[in-house]
Amino acid sequence: MCKKFLCMTLFLLGLCQLMAQKMVSPNKQIEVELAGGQYLVKYMNQQVVTLTSVGVTTSAKEGALTYKSISKPRKVKDNYQMVSGKRLHCTNQANEYVLHYQYADGSPLHLVMRVYNDGIAFRYELSSLKGETLKDEATTFRIPEGMRRWMMQWTEAYEGFFPLSTTGESNKRHWGYPALIQPADEVFALITEANIERRQSASSLKNEGDAQNYKVCPDKNDVALEGDWHTPWRVVIIGSLADVVESTLVTDVSEPCKMEITSWIKPGVVSWVYWANNHGSNDLNIIGKYVDMAQQLHLPYVLIDAEWDEFKNGKTVADAIRYAKQNGVKPLIWYNSSVGWVDGAPGPKFRLNKPEDREKEFAWCDSMGIKGVKIDFFSGDNQMNMDYCLDLLESAAKHNLLVNFHGATVPRGWQRTYPHLLSTEGVYGAEWYNNVPTFTQRAAAHNATLPFTRNVIGPMDYTPCAFTDSQHPHITTHAHELALTVLYESGLQHLADRPESFLAQPGRVKNFLSDLPTAWDETMLLGGYPGEYVVMARKKGLTWYVAMINGSDTERTVTVDWERLKTHKISIDVFADGINADMPWDLSVQTELPESVTLRPRGGYVMVIKPRI
Repeated sequence: MCKKFLCMTLFLLGLCQLMAQKMVSPNKQIEVELAGGQYLVKYMNQQVVTLTSVGVTTSAKEGALTYKSISKPRKVKDNYQMVSGKRLHCTNQANEYVLHYQYADGSPLHLVMRVYNDGIAFRYELSSLKGETLKDEATTFRIPEGMRRWMMQWTEAYEGFFPLSTTGESNKRHWGYPALIQPADEVFALITEANIERRQSASSLKNEGDAQNYKVCPDKNDVALEGDWHTPWRVVIIGSLADVVESTLVTDVSEPCKMEITSWIKPGVVSWVYWANNHGSNDLNIIGKYVDMAQQLHLPYVLIDAEWDEFKNGKTVADAIRYAKQNGVKPLIWYNSSVGWVDGAPGPKFRLNKPEDREKEFAWCDSMGIKGVKIDFFSGDNQMNMDYCLDLLESAAKHNLLVNFHGATVPRGWQRTYPHLLSTEGVYGAEWYNNVPTFTQRAAAHNATLPFTRNVIGPMDYTPCAFTDSQHPHITTHAHELALTVLYESGLQHLADRPESFLAQPGRVKNFLSDLPTAWDETMLLGGYPGEYVVMARKKGLTWYVAMINGSDTERTVTVDWERLKTHKISIDVFADGINADMPWDLSVQTELPESVTLRPRGGYVMVIKPRI
């Protein structure tokens, strides 16, 4: 009888442990409760998201997992420097728990859960693997119908909109990262992943079986598992909108910098030919105009884009490189990755795929004085692409070459591990004015959504600031366009417009572009809501840059609480919209911050705030 009672007691104790395991953040505001096999994630006692299932299966490990135990929390603290980004000095702390599971064959699976003050990150760890392949991952986020969300339908190049929706019903139930949800009035969560390493693919979300259940789906491509292995971190950034936008959780959980010397990495503004001249990079006369613009505006870089291997009029790319260097402008150069769009695509092609060819090409770049490479047209999230990107980053670092991945997947923390990765596209950006008329009407709202979604997770090569039109017109105002250069974080900020347009702007606008930082000491969200409006403040040295945009077609008055900036005795350069197309600018100098700002439809407003001497 006593033996039966003891067994029943132990069973009930184990059941209680399974039903109510709580993991908390250091500040106690975020809590993860394991109850009934599900993980309930809460922020200030409000339900945020539910993990309805967890685990991974391999070619040798399938079937139901059995929960065994949880470790005592381990404190995690980190303090590191970035070369570029929304904040150069980053700190974080978390409580880390290890949840022990067991497969049917008795082999272990560890779920490592970190609960930070601004979200959670978890991954799966397996050991002693022998010739297995990744079969599937069970991780599933439950996002109830009716909850507001901003999610992009998955595309290979991550170029899509993040429309407001309250349903997971869709003809295409495949979603890319990041995914922003609003579980309560003042509570938001951003779902993404971080720290892709070798022998890993990236993942995306699918809700094919049930519109409310979003399953993490690795792009497996026969990922080979051998020895000790773990998944990337699954990340949920949690809190107010400001908490989400200002978070560095993606880099917090990524591998530290692997480079001993980073002093050669110089973020900066780039003069960019493609937006106004699709085929301009094979014409020295056109490239020369962009070099001249960079020289006159004191921009550090010019990009020689696609087709430079087919120069016209008896000239070669060496002539363009020489002209840039003679004028004190550092050249960047474009390559086709030759794993995505190849047939019918521009070149040069197949110069980076083999290790020996890549080494030869990057050595040539170094010898010619080229300072960075833009590599385009990748083919998705599979392990081949992830390993190839890492190969490119490591090879480029040997030759002190900056890197911009274009036509590629979104950032997942590599900007910390390899800080010469200064930008990545993975966004429906201004180059789409070249392609279809869709962007004209949707750009303002889309622009006011990106700071809360795509740009949260890393640098974004949107290519902002067009005062004139490309193949399809834009209807955002001048101040709106100028504000994007501050609003969007990118270590290499490519300016979209043609030289004649930039050089025709008032002197104060040109000076603004000359002085524009692309790496920030601090970032603060001072107001906004996805798709409606944004007020962003970024600091460089003693100077604050504040950018506001209106994402709607109606006038909006914005009231801002300036307390967080802690400014006094200041001088403010103001860049506001003028009254019409004939007078597009209203430029002024002020000494006090405005209580409110009225934004024109699809308009903008920029302030440069400096201490008065």
